Amino acid sequence: MTVLDPVSANSDYTDNVYSGKQDHRAQVCAILEQEGSIPQHLIDTEVDWFYNVLGLDDMYFMVEAPTTVASHLTSLYGSQLSSAGQDNLVNVTFQTRHESGAVFIHNSVPGVSKTEGPHFEQMIDAEYLDISVPQKAYRVESYRSRGKVSKSLDASLRTYFVNACDFVNPTPEGDAVNDIAQVSDRTFLAKATPHVLDLYGGVIAKVLCRSGPVIVSDELPSGGYRLVIGYRQRSTQGFYSALSDLYHYYSMYSSRKYVEQFSNGVTIISLYLDLAKHAKKLTHSGAGSCTTSSNASPVLSAAMPHTSVEECVAQIKKEASLLFCIPNTPFQTLFKTGELSVQEAVYANVGWIFAQHFLNRLGSEYATLAEILDPNDATDVEVLAKLKKRLRQETFTRELVLDILLRHRELIKDLYAHFAHVHYVSADAGSAVSKVADRLKADLHVSLSMTRLQEQEPLSSDELRLKITRITTNDHDAMVMRALLDFNEHVLKTNFYQPTKVALSFRMDPGFLPAIEYPTKPYGLFLVIGNEFRGFHVRFQDVARGGIRIVRSRNAEAFSINQRTLFDENYSLASTQHRKNKDIPEGGSKGTILLNMDAQDKPFVAFEKYVDAVLDLLLTGETPGIKNRLVDRLGHNEILFFGPDEGTAGYMDWASQHARKRGAPFWKAFTTGKSQTLGGIPHDTYGMTTRSVHQYVLGIMRQLGLDESECTKLQTGGPDGDLGSNEIKISHDRTTAIVDGSGVLYDPQGIDRAELARLANARQMIQEFDASKLSSDGFRVLVDDFQITLPDGTHVQDGLSFRNSFHVNPLAAADFFVPCGGRPESIDINNVGKLFDADGTTRFKYVVEGANLFFTQDARLRLEKAGVHLFKDASANKGGVTSSSLEVLAALSLTDDEFGRLMCKQSDGSLPAFYQEYVAGVQNAIEANAAREFECLWNESKATGKSKSVLSDDLSVAIVELRKNLESTTLWDNVALRHLIMREALPARLLKEIGLDTILARVPLNYLKAIFGAYLASHFVYEYGTSPSQFAFFEFMSRYYAKADSAV
Repeated sequence: MTVLDPVSANSDYTDNVYSGKQDHRAQVCAILEQEGSIPQHLIDTEVDWFYNVLGLDDMYFMVEAPTTVASHLTSLYGSQLSSAGQDNLVNVTFQTRHESGAVFIHNSVPGVSKTEGPHFEQMIDAEYLDISVPQKAYRVESYRSRGKVSKSLDASLRTYFVNACDFVNPTPEGDAVNDIAQVSDRTFLAKATPHVLDLYGGVIAKVLCRSGPVIVSDELPSGGYRLVIGYRQRSTQGFYSALSDLYHYYSMYSSRKYVEQFSNGVTIISLYLDLAKHAKKLTHSGAGSCTTSSNASPVLSAAMPHTSVEECVAQIKKEASLLFCIPNTPFQTLFKTGELSVQEAVYANVGWIFAQHFLNRLGSEYATLAEILDPNDATDVEVLAKLKKRLRQETFTRELVLDILLRHRELIKDLYAHFAHVHYVSADAGSAVSKVADRLKADLHVSLSMTRLQEQEPLSSDELRLKITRITTNDHDAMVMRALLDFNEHVLKTNFYQPTKVALSFRMDPGFLPAIEYPTKPYGLFLVIGNEFRGFHVRFQDVARGGIRIVRSRNAEAFSINQRTLFDENYSLASTQHRKNKDIPEGGSKGTILLNMDAQDKPFVAFEKYVDAVLDLLLTGETPGIKNRLVDRLGHNEILFFGPDEGTAGYMDWASQHARKRGAPFWKAFTTGKSQTLGGIPHDTYGMTTRSVHQYVLGIMRQLGLDESECTKLQTGGPDGDLGSNEIKISHDRTTAIVDGSGVLYDPQGIDRAELARLANARQMIQEFDASKLSSDGFRVLVDDFQITLPDGTHVQDGLSFRNSFHVNPLAAADFFVPCGGRPESIDINNVGKLFDADGTTRFKYVVEGANLFFTQDARLRLEKAGVHLFKDASANKGGVTSSSLEVLAALSLTDDEFGRLMCKQSDGSLPAFYQEYVAGVQNAIEANAAREFECLWNESKATGKSKSVLSDDLSVAIVELRKNLESTTLWDNVALRHLIMREALPARLLKEIGLDTILARVPLNYLKAIFGAYLASHFVYEYGTSPSQFAFFEFMSRYYAKADSAV
């Protein structure tokens, strides 16, 4: 939010003046006389009142035909008759829709939100404003009549005129993007004065270079205020109607308001605000002030009963940014009626989402059962898995949690005050009273929802627990309310009170996670909530790396499942990533973004907001009116490293440049997988992930003496994806089936490899496969197909279900199964039995799990017990992380100039020689690491009889633990040893270019130590295994000491 210097409002929009109004009036009179619905002797009086006394804006008469106005007048007359002598409100609702817009009219009490009847503003949001883009946009003019619709009631008529935009330049480019004369609607230009054009032009310029809303206010000569809010089109939803609820909460009303669209993608809302009469009655004599509505929190009202108009407007500006993030919640009605403030309603919504994900749903009984049952017994594991799944699905539904929160509004207020007491007010101030007083003296306009702290201290955590126990009537209610308290106690940083933001972000202490569900405690956890999504980021080490994935939902049922499993999936992916990252200095992390059902077409909008909200918590410093210093209970700065994952591969450039624009010193290293123009090493272009996965396929063939050309293979993840396309390109097997997003491709004779290669090179799905190249036994079934008969006579009801379950279909049999895509836990203990034939033999002999978490651990163990050679994701799928780590190392080692010259694609489209040699070195490192781990796992399993899936975890734990222990030793202090290890660990091409001393001087010390420890730990464990003798490490290090001594 930007607060510009106050501007004069001597000039504004030109008034709508209808020169044909009297002729229009005469036609209406004639129609009414002919219809006879109003007594003839009253027609002149009623029409004169409607045209001249009611005070409707002339635009109404300009756009509505006389027949329509006559109809409206008759309806209004009838409504007045029916309400005569009664206290009920005159109810008026008119709407007229036309090809290019609409007109809406309803009665409106100034300063009061409607809770019943048609919600025209919400309709305008949903049908016109939320969908506006430069190609098709709508502007709105809305006016309140100056007169009342009834002598006994304080209600006027509110009119809305919605019209499609006609831009001067629909597709501006270059300087025209910032030229308001070029990007404006023609009607707006005809009505706007030079002052308005100048004001809006300034707002537009700021919107185009910032994330989040830009908010400007100024006092009008009439005594009211104008609020101007600019933002990017489609960056929020339901905002126009939510703003009305906001200023009504502060007993203000709008005399008129405008929504203007611009062809450069900007929306501007202008509100003309003043105090409602019922608020003015409560003011001090001679001073303008306002209070909240009589239904508002009594604690809130008592805390600061009289506040100036300026404070009300300042608070609306502050909270408009909060509404921009979350315009509508299930608690909106409580906000409209004044029972909750906007902060309390949004806080309750955050608590609702938190409780859905983090209630300890398993309970002590499950923990006891888990201790009794044998984790190595497949039957016991299956029982626990089924019980866990059922408890998580059935104990607390979203609807149940919401119902509980709605019934405990007073507790929500108490819990919000507890949250705000920490995160809004400086933690080093004195009492709550002095904290608020200090902020008010500093003219920081303390949130009115916080001013209750002037009356009394918020309840402590212990007091809240006692109150929750006393007020709630059953265990479920108490658990939900205690979940919000857990949330409060574990938030370390939040942007909730930042003046500008695009989504809400919370840095959490993961200590609240129940150990029985999450046995390994993460290092850090972020919760991000936006209007289009909710998301998490989990990491298991301070310096950590992992991708950000978009989670889409095909339908409401899929969304419900994705919502329920989102954090568990994120946790498991980050944990797997941590095990994968054993060869690199960074630990594992992962981010997930679940799109709301109505935002499935907005993945980039969600990603933008997710990244910006996280950056709010990573960057320190203040920009008045834009960013404030946060209350930081963490106590130190953090850096996150993002990479591409499902649905975000094309977004990494933007994230890096956005971090740079926001002043992040780590912007070059913030994202990996960037385009080559920005120095990125695209995983798909160079097949980085596949190079690791395929080493395990080759390793199995090498150990067992198999001929690749004779081996059959099933692959999930098609030629359109990174891993799938590169697996096709790099392999020489006889692929019999491929499953991707478009359907199933099958040929028992082997799918035509040349045609597959064509699709892989073009990155196209199997729906583009030339079906004429299939044998007579082959088929292709697409997800949109229905009632299909396969060559063997099998009937397929629908293609979607067939695709979703084909990996457990009896036809899906081959020597190798290489999942290169698919949802996590596609094979679990409940369906792994479908991978066995009737005689107990498995349909696959060898499995290399390229896709993350495709199998659950219990399913892997079941297959390995049956004789399948299976290598899990944490071992096989680690090529991408190695590539990303070395990409970041280059960014940290090189200056901006060096990075641009050595790592970035040049203006002529060529790649520097250094870049090409560096990438080749990365590929070699990936293949070498994969080969070392494969040999270690194969030999360990052969020697001990242990499952490779278990050994993979043991290997990861051994390396990670040893690396952690090495960081606390004095090995790094031995300069000769340090230089020897770093020369072996660092890329040879980078060392040749800038030298070891330069790298040691530029790269952060904690990152260098992590490289040192990761190299020693991984090489030791790969050589000596997971259970070395007590003298093994001494023997291992003796070789390095000898080399270091000889080098001195």
